[in-house]
Amino acid sequence: MIDVNRKGEVWVFAEQHGGKIEDTPLELMSKARRLADTLGVKLAAAVLGDRIKPLAKKLVRHGADKVYLAEHPLLGQYQTNSYAKVMYDLIHKHEPQIVLYGATIAGRDLAPRIASATKAGLTADCTDLQIGDHTTAKDKKVHKNLLFQIRPAFGGNIVATIINLDRWPQMATVREGVMPMPDADTSRKGKIIEEMVELTREYLPLDIIDEHKRPKKVDLKAARIIVAGGAGVGSRDNFQLVWDLANCLGGAPAATRAAVDLGFIDHDHQVGQTGTTVRPSLYVAVGISGAIQHQAGMAQSQKIVAVNNDPDAPIFQVAHYKILGDLNDVVPLMIKTIKEKGIQE
Repeated sequence: MIDVNRKGEVWVFAEQHGGKIEDTPLELMSKARRLADTLGVKLAAAVLGDRIKPLAKKLVRHGADKVYLAEHPLLGQYQTNSYAKVMYDLIHKHEPQIVLYGATIAGRDLAPRIASATKAGLTADCTDLQIGDHTTAKDKKVHKNLLFQIRPAFGGNIVATIINLDRWPQMATVREGVMPMPDADTSRKGKIIEEMVELTREYLPLDIIDEHKRPKKVDLKAARIIVAGGAGVGSRDNFQLVWDLANCLGGAPAATRAAVDLGFIDHDHQVGQTGTTVRPSLYVAVGISGAIQHQAGMAQSQKIVAVNNDPDAPIFQVAHYKILGDLNDVVPLMIKTIKEKGIQE
């Protein structure tokens, strides 16, 4: 879609499953609200499904000025073709200037399909979004109020800022957990627009007989205290130290990708660029070197305590409290002290 409407709205694709809005689009509402206010336009959410009208009010309470509600029996379960067709029709009709998706399984599946249909750009797995101006080097032309799509690149070794000059809408998927969840405001008022959906069975190549979704074993995003272990813990058996420290602190056990790949703990506990992004009150890093990929998922923790025997470990650069020593000596002492004296919130 050519840039024809620089006053278009900012949209969030409000992914829902089984009549429940996912956390990631709600997190996106906080950032999208600021983007819309900066641009002086409305913030809208697009929600697709069957018999989901009550969800529209929740989206308004979380910051939406408008909610485009697309209900149809054939939208009862997510399928790529049907959802892409309806979202494309909505975008073509209302011409938003920005459309944001959560970098979930569905979001990563849907967003590229829509980008291809609209002939627009798409930046995946963003960790921040800003509005700014850009001057092209060749002709010195100033492009105002562009979406700066910020994400790690080259294995997390650099942070890239990506812009889309002339093919809109500007679109991005955003990693879960990188934006704070906005508080619901029950006093907010918004406009709910019920859209006419034109959809036939030909857009559903599959018949979904039954759907099973396994809940995660741990909710790291909700944990106030997290104790994470890295490859330096040494073995799955020794990882029990991480579990024990987490238990006596009343926290959740977590791990780096390296520890997960080594089989010390399962993927539900992974923190980092390819895992969950967390921001607890206390993050204890045990045997974690602190590669940039891991820091991307935990650097916004309020207090970080690092235990490592390498004085040059990158984790010490972000840690508020640094304990230099063998984790096999330090962690048991921490557990013993906590059990004897307790901890104060």
